Amino acid sequence: MSAQGSTDANTCNFPGCERPVPRGSSPGRPPEYCDLPEHTRWRAWRERQRLQQEAAERQRSAEEEGVSRGSASSPDGPPVGSADPAPVSSARLRADDLLTRFAVQAEQLTATLNAATEAFGTMSDPASAEAQVEAARLDAARRVAEADGARLEAENRRREAEQERGRAREAAASAVAAAGAAERMTDEAVSRREAGLAERDRALVRAKRAAEERDAAVAEGNAGLADAERRVRAAEQRVAEELEAERERARRELSEVRRQAAAEQERLQGLLTEQSRGREEAERRAERAESAAERARDRATDLAAERDRLSAELERTRSGAEQERSRLRAELDDQRAAAERVLAEARESAAERLAAVEDARAQTVRRAERAEQQFDDAASELKRLRGASESAAQHRP
Repeated sequence: MSAQGSTDANTCNFPGCERPVPRGSSPGRPPEYCDLPEHTRWRAWRERQRLQQEAAERQRSAEEEGVSRGSASSPDGPPVGSADPAPVSSARLRADDLLTRFAVQAEQLTATLNAATEAFGTMSDPASAEAQVEAARLDAARRVAEADGARLEAENRRREAEQERGRAREAAASAVAAAGAAERMTDEAVSRREAGLAERDRALVRAKRAAEERDAAVAEGNAGLADAERRVRAAEQRVAEELEAERERARRELSEVRRQAAAEQERLQGLLTEQSRGREEAERRAERAESAAERARDRATDLAAERDRLSAELERTRSGAEQERSRLRAELDDQRAAAERVLAEARESAAERLAAVEDARAQTVRRAERAEQQFDDAASELKRLRGASESAAQHRP
């Protein structure tokens, strides 16, 4: 598998790794690397950069080698098998060239012999050997001092690297703790969102129940109005019938009284002696008739008042039913508005918490990458210091 090639969803994304990726049980982004601790996103990126640099260097070397091969010149002299029209002139030219080369090589050989004689003389000189030994001793002492300084510096850097590694481990532990806290916050946000949805469902059920109660109350109010109207109509009919009966009875009594008064008057005219008694009797009967008529008028007045009272009661019943209907409608609207507000607040809270969780997760990833980079830098610095310490130990006499 190449560094830039596409990988399977269940295979590690680290360049050159074919290990499977463990399946994660927690919600969120699925893992992309295997269970090896050194296979991380930051190290995978660095490995890809290294492979790209090596490929670029190989390509550049191949291009330079091709250019050098293409620019190679052919050997001097005429090609084999070609006919030379002037062999003597060509031989003279080659002889002059060979003499010139021999003279140059003789001068170089003379210079080389002189340099070798001088070198042998220097080698056999005791003063030069003693100076060289002293210089070597001083250089060895200087190197030992430098090695000691490098060792001390390496020790200091090693301690600093150990401290940096401890801080990196603490940062990694804090990053893991922050990731755990972010996951817990995610679980809390999900549970709160589910609770908000459940509260919304309960609010909708309450609103539906209130609507059913409102419909039942409206139906009951309508039934009460119909019953009251029926009672009012029956009362009005009964009052009208009683009033008509009283009027008819009053008319009959008045007719009877008049008839009796007329007969009595005729008898009084015939009976002068009984005039006074008949007049008194007629007056009493007239008073009874008048009182009966008064009672009839009072009864009619009472029936009219009863009708007005029933009409007012019917009007109050209608007004109460309308008010109850308006109140139930207002309560239903308030419950719907409250349910919508609760749902909106639950959605807004869930969105804010999810955004906070995403921010915390991004910060955790950045901290982990920064901790990995610090750990890698500390490890490389420690390796370099160990190499310097070992080199100093090898140069120490």
